[in-house]
Amino acid sequence: MFANLHNLSHHAAWRRQLEMILESTGEGIYGIDLTGRCIFINEAGASMLGYTPDEVLGRPMHYLIHHSHADETLMPVHDCRIYKAFTEGQGVRVDDEVLWRRDGSHFAAEYASYPIRDHGGVVGAVVTFNDITDRKRTETLLREAHDLLERRVRERTADLTAAHDHLRQSNESLRRLSAHLNSVREEERRHIARDIHDDLGAALTALQLETNWLKHRLGDEANLTERLDRMLDIGDQAMQAVRRILNDLRPGVLDHLGLWSALETLLLDFQARNGIACRFVCAETIEHCRLGREAEIALYRIVQEVLTNVARHARARTVVLAAEAEGGNLYLSVADDGCGMCVPVQPTSFGLLGMRERTLALGGRLDIVSAPGEGTRIEVRLPNVLVGVTS
Repeated sequence: MFANLHNLSHHAAWRRQLEMILESTGEGIYGIDLTGRCIFINEAGASMLGYTPDEVLGRPMHYLIHHSHADETLMPVHDCRIYKAFTEGQGVRVDDEVLWRRDGSHFAAEYASYPIRDHGGVVGAVVTFNDITDRKRTETLLREAHDLLERRVRERTADLTAAHDHLRQSNESLRRLSAHLNSVREEERRHIARDIHDDLGAALTALQLETNWLKHRLGDEANLTERLDRMLDIGDQAMQAVRRILNDLRPGVLDHLGLWSALETLLLDFQARNGIACRFVCAETIEHCRLGREAEIALYRIVQEVLTNVARHARARTVVLAAEAEGGNLYLSVADDGCGMCVPVQPTSFGLLGMRERTLALGGRLDIVSAPGEGTRIEVRLPNVLVGVTS
């Protein structure tokens, strides 16, 4: 099995121990001299290459088992990393090359080459190698499985992204539709209010004038005068009802004096009708600001809906409406000291949904802060609606 080991040891016992060590390992092990010829090889290594040890001894190992790459292109000896172990005096470990068998086949190999030193000089190299075909096959299968998983994840992610985009587009479409319906509803209210004011209001006013004229002409006719007084009272009540309906449909003060005056009027009317103390706190920096028709209508309707809910459910004693500026942003809050509620994760009532949709249509955010027994505060934040206003 060994070729000229006299340079390695002069003792037969040491030679025998070395043979036993080499044969006891499952790895292939061989040594080469400075010319690259095999000076020893173990049985496991020779068998792995398809030879017997005696057939390998003395032969140039590079040209025997390491002459080509896996694609059968030649590997020049000066590129052989096994040889570099003794030409450069440094060990090397490789797992990306192949070794060639006697029958012309090759196998994926992992090998390590280290220099053999004698009296301070390099006299050859020792090489250990293993067939890692199964490991490479497993790595390939794992890599393919990983690539397949990655591809499926990308496909699934793309499907989910597309579904999310479709859902977002649907939500945006519904939101635009909601905003359009609000706009149409407000425009219809404006038309109805104008028609009521122009036609019914004018007719009731004319009726009151004619009834007053008739009353003055009748003089002392007591029964007729009493009847006319009742008719005038009915007409006055009808006029008040018309004004209330007109204000609910489209508050004239909103168009003529702006949002803040309209909200103050709304609070005063709410206080008078429900006996709940109301306070309006409006920062001086914004009390003369106009926000635009759509924003003012939306905020007015939000506050109107909040006050309706307070009257129906809150059992509150006081309500505070506050408007503040935060840079160019508007912060509006309506707080009551009523019974409070458990805030739903997603609002389900049409009132809360309507308030949130109106706020989102303006690019803002609506939050509900409440707990049982601790009152309720509705907060609305609208970005960049107060041009030139600083907090």
